[in-house]
Amino acid sequence: MAAVQGGMVDEKEEVDIKTEPQSDGLMNTNATDGRQLSPSPSSSSSAGSTKSAAGAPEDQQTLLAVLQFLRKNKLTESVEILRREAGLPEDALDTKGADCSAPSSGGTAGGVDGLDAGSLLSRVAVSSSAGTPAPTKAVADDQPDVSVVLSAYSQQGDPALYKVYYSDLKKFIESVLDCHRAELSQVFYPLFVHMYLELVYNNHESEAKAFFEKFSGDQECYYEDDLRVLSSLTKKEHMRGNETLLDFRTSKFVLRISRDSYQLLKRHLQERQNNQIWNIIQEHLYIDIFDGMPRSKSQIDAMSGSLAGEAKREANKAKVYYGLLKEPEIEVPLDDEDEEAENEEGKPKKKKPKKDSMGSKSKKQDPNAPLQNRIPLPELKDSDKLDKIMYMKESTKRIRLGRENLPSICFYTFLNAYQGLTAVDFTDDSSLIAGGFADSTVRVWSVTPKKLRKVKSAADLNLIDKESDDVLERIMDEKTASESKILYGHSGPVYGISFSPDRNYLLSCSEDGTVRLWSLLTFTCLVGYKGHNYPVWDTQFSPYGYYFVSGGHDRVARLWATDHYQPLRIFAGHLADVTCTRFHPNSNYVVTGSSDRTIRLWDVLTGNCVRIFTGHKGPIHTLAFSPNGKFLASGATDGRVLLWDIGHGLMVSELKGHTDTVYALRFSRDGEILASGSMDNTVRLWDAAKAFDDLETDDFTAATGHIHLQDNSQELLLGTYMSKSTPVVHLHFTRRNLLLAAGSYAA
Repeated sequence: MAAVQGGMVDEKEEVDIKTEPQSDGLMNTNATDGRQLSPSPSSSSSAGSTKSAAGAPEDQQTLLAVLQFLRKNKLTESVEILRREAGLPEDALDTKGADCSAPSSGGTAGGVDGLDAGSLLSRVAVSSSAGTPAPTKAVADDQPDVSVVLSAYSQQGDPALYKVYYSDLKKFIESVLDCHRAELSQVFYPLFVHMYLELVYNNHESEAKAFFEKFSGDQECYYEDDLRVLSSLTKKEHMRGNETLLDFRTSKFVLRISRDSYQLLKRHLQERQNNQIWNIIQEHLYIDIFDGMPRSKSQIDAMSGSLAGEAKREANKAKVYYGLLKEPEIEVPLDDEDEEAENEEGKPKKKKPKKDSMGSKSKKQDPNAPLQNRIPLPELKDSDKLDKIMYMKESTKRIRLGRENLPSICFYTFLNAYQGLTAVDFTDDSSLIAGGFADSTVRVWSVTPKKLRKVKSAADLNLIDKESDDVLERIMDEKTASESKILYGHSGPVYGISFSPDRNYLLSCSEDGTVRLWSLLTFTCLVGYKGHNYPVWDTQFSPYGYYFVSGGHDRVARLWATDHYQPLRIFAGHLADVTCTRFHPNSNYVVTGSSDRTIRLWDVLTGNCVRIFTGHKGPIHTLAFSPNGKFLASGATDGRVLLWDIGHGLMVSELKGHTDTVYALRFSRDGEILASGSMDNTVRLWDAAKAFDDLETDDFTAATGHIHLQDNSQELLLGTYMSKSTPVVHLHFTRRNLLLAAGSYAA
C-alpha cells in the first residue's frame, strides 16, 4: 500500500507569516516580519535581527553537542556520518569544543563532555523550540497527543484582562478606515475562540462564560454552528475528547490581509503592549500578507467560512493538468437505416464521417492535458469499443442546449420508500437506475423495456455453443428476468453508490465502514473493501473504470483499484468528514468535499493536494466537473452553488437561489447548462456558458489571488422547476441531453 499524506502536513511546514521580502515601514528590517514574529510586541527591530542572526550558531552549537555526546559513547561511525551530512570539517569537534563550554545565547553553560543524556536532550529541545520550525514533520503529528496539544493553553495572563484586551482591539478595529476595517475584522473569530479556550483550560470557568456571552454575538453568522459546539465546552475535561477543538488547535487559522492593514494591526499591538493577543496571533494564526489594495467586505465574505480560514495562496499555485485525454481512434460504422436506404437505391455504400462536437475536440492533444500514460489506465475491451460507437452515434442526435433551448426534465420519484432513500445513480447510457437505502439494501431497476437477468449457472453454461453469434444472449437466464433486483450484504445504511462505465459493476458504501463491489451479471457481491474505520459517505468510479475513490467519517479519502484489497493512495488533510468525492474527467485528479467547508483537489499520481477552495458556509454535499475539465461546481448546506476555475485556483461565480441544502449538481453533455437539485424540492437550471464566458482573465493576475464576483445569479438562472414534495437527490443528463432527476416523495 502506498499511503500518501497531503494537505495539512504540508501546511504545518510553512513559516508563520508569509510575506514578500520588502521594507516594513515600521521596522528597519523585515527579518522578523517575513519569517517569525518576535515573542513580544515591545521587542525592537534590533532584537528581532539579533534573534534571527543567532539562530545559525545556536543550531551549530546543538549539532556539536550531539556529536560530542555520540563520540563520548564510542559511536564513531554515527559521528562521521552526521558530520559529513552537516558539512563540518574533520577537526570541528576539536577546534570548537571550547566554544561549547562558553555560555550559550540560550543562557545555558557547561562543557559538552560533562553532559549526560538528559541534559543534552533538554538542551536540544530548548534550542529547537527557540529556532525556526523544522523543515519536516512526521506523519504521526496528524494524530497529536491530546495533552500535548492542549498544554499550549497553559501559558496565559490575568483572566480578568481578557475582556479588556479583546474590547480594546475591537474598539481599535472599529475606529480604523473602512478599507482596513473589513480585513482586520477577520482576526476577531480566531482570537475569540483561542482566548475562550485558554480561559476554560486554565479553570477560569466564570470568566470564560462571561467572555463568551459578551463577544459571541459579534462573530459572523456563518460561524454559528462552531460557536454552538464551543459553548458546550465549559470545563477542562470537556476539551480532551473534542475533535473540532483539536482540529482548530493543531491547524493554524489562515487570514489573507494586505500589507497596509497588517502594519496597522502590528503597530497598535506594539504600542499597547498587548502581549496576550500578540502571542495568540503568533502561535495560532497564519497571516498571508499581500501587496495591493485591501479587499472589500464582500470579497472577504465570499472566501471565508471554513474551519481553518482561507486557503494559502501557495496552496493553489501548483500546475494542474485539467485538459482531457486524447480519445482512441474508433471507426463509426453506418447506421442500419442508412445502409438500408442506400441498398434500396442500389448505390455503392459510402462511409459518411460522423460529426461529433465532443469527439472532434478530443482528437487533438489538449496542451493542458496530462500525458496519456501519466497514470496506468485499463485498455479498451471490444465491448468498450462498441459502447464508444453507440455513444458517438447518440452524440449526433444530441440536442444543443442554451438560453433559448432548455432541456426536458424527467423526474423519477421513489414512492413508498419506507426503507429511506439515501443515494441514487444512473448508468451513463441511462438504462439502469440504482438506489441505496437506510435498511442496508441496494436496489437496481431497468428503466428500459429490457429486463434484468442473471448469467446461467456453470452447468448450464457448459451446454452453450460458444461460437454462436448470439452467445451473449444465450448465457443469460430468462427465468431470472425481472424489472428490479435487491442486493443484500451491508449491515448499515447505504450512503453512496456508483455504476462502472461498462455497466458490469456497481459500487456501494455504507455506515458499516465498507465499500462493496457488486456484479450486475450475477447480482452478487464480489469484494468488500475494508479500510475506513467509520461510516463511508461517498464512493465513485473513475470515468475509465478500474479505479474508484471513497470518503468517510475518518476524514480521509482513499483511492482503490478493483483488483486490490488495500487502497493505493490515502488523501489526508481535511479537518472533518469527507462527505463527497468525484473523479476529474481525465481521471488524473480526485476532488473531495468536506464538513470542514473546504474542497480539495488531489493528484492521483503523487497523492498531493494541489488545490484548496474555501467559500462555502456549511458542509459540502455535491461536486461536479464541467465536461471540458476546466471548471468545478460545488453545492452545500448553505444553499449556494459555487463555480471554480481549476487552472487558476479561484472562485469565479456564486449562484444564489436555493433555500435549502444543494444535494445534486450536473453539467449538460455540452457544458452549456448546469443543473442543481436541492432539498427545497426544486431543480434549477443555470447558464454555465455565460458564467464562464464573462470571466475577465486579467483579473486572474491580481496579487490578491481573488477576483470581484458579480452578483448576477438572476441573470444566470434559466429556470426553476418545482416538485410537489420531493427533495432532489440526484441529477443526470442523458447522452442526448435530456435531464433525469430522482428523489424520494416526502409525504
